[in-house]
Amino acid sequence: MVRRIDVSGAGGVRLAAWEFADSPKIDPPRGDPSGTGTPSGEAGTGTTPGEIERAPGVLLLHGLMGRASHWAPTARWLSERHRAVALDQRGHGQSDKPPEAAYTRGAYVEDAEAALDQLGLGPAVLIGHAMGALTAWQLAAKRPDLVRGLVICDMRASALGAASQREWENWFKAWPVPFATLADVRKWFGEDDPWVERPNPSRGEFYAEVMAESPDGWRPVFEPEQMLKSRETWVYDAHWEELTQVQCPALVVRGLDGELGRAESQEMVRVLPNGQYAEVADAGHLVHYDQPEAWRAAVEPFLDEALR
Repeated sequence: MVRRIDVSGAGGVRLAAWEFADSPKIDPPRGDPSGTGTPSGEAGTGTTPGEIERAPGVLLLHGLMGRASHWAPTARWLSERHRAVALDQRGHGQSDKPPEAAYTRGAYVEDAEAALDQLGLGPAVLIGHAMGALTAWQLAAKRPDLVRGLVICDMRASALGAASQREWENWFKAWPVPFATLADVRKWFGEDDPWVERPNPSRGEFYAEVMAESPDGWRPVFEPEQMLKSRETWVYDAHWEELTQVQCPALVVRGLDGELGRAESQEMVRVLPNGQYAEVADAGHLVHYDQPEAWRAAVEPFLDEALR
């Protein structure tokens, strides 16, 4: 099952939120031998609207250029016990991309805050990848009443600097758009991209997910200029201070070959008031795409503890 829920973000920007699985399974009340959550002999779904709303909430935030559907496999196993919702952030996926809108840190954080309020998820666990992880820990610092747990996936707290932004500008210019086919998308991002050190099929699949067919071929669903504008609002600054303000349990997850180094990730755990660490072998930056089972094994025990 896929269900879309529209949310109004900062400045009235329309955001698309997504549930990718059936409602959480709720333990049947005592005296209900049928296990359906309804009196024996009566038909029912096993949950009521009130029970669904009381299921522990999880908000999933993708990284720069990503989209909510990248979280679909994670959302499906989460939905066995939680109400998991993934958000297309502004400028991404099927959310609005107004050129005049703000693409600042504050806007992204306010969007996530609005989503938690309007979806009735809070206090929730936030699971964020890359840029989405930064948004998650900034919101956790700002609104501790809305966040009961935090998963940070492969996002650095240190400043990346001007050179990094220039590299990204040049990288976007190198994309051979439009792509003739989705197979071309998968091959370029999985093999031919100069940033790829060795063939990586999961990376190709990741980028195929953010392409849409146009009259002249396949193009990204986002505007590269908006991505650069979004990125420039964090790359010049470090974000350690906000980590120190996160009071809820927090898990820092890195791929062994990702962008977040071991020393920096362990320092992030040290400065977090209630931090934990997990490492996924044979994974790069796209941890949840590269090694989905190992990703689940790293995250699920933390969630069990945080959502008690």
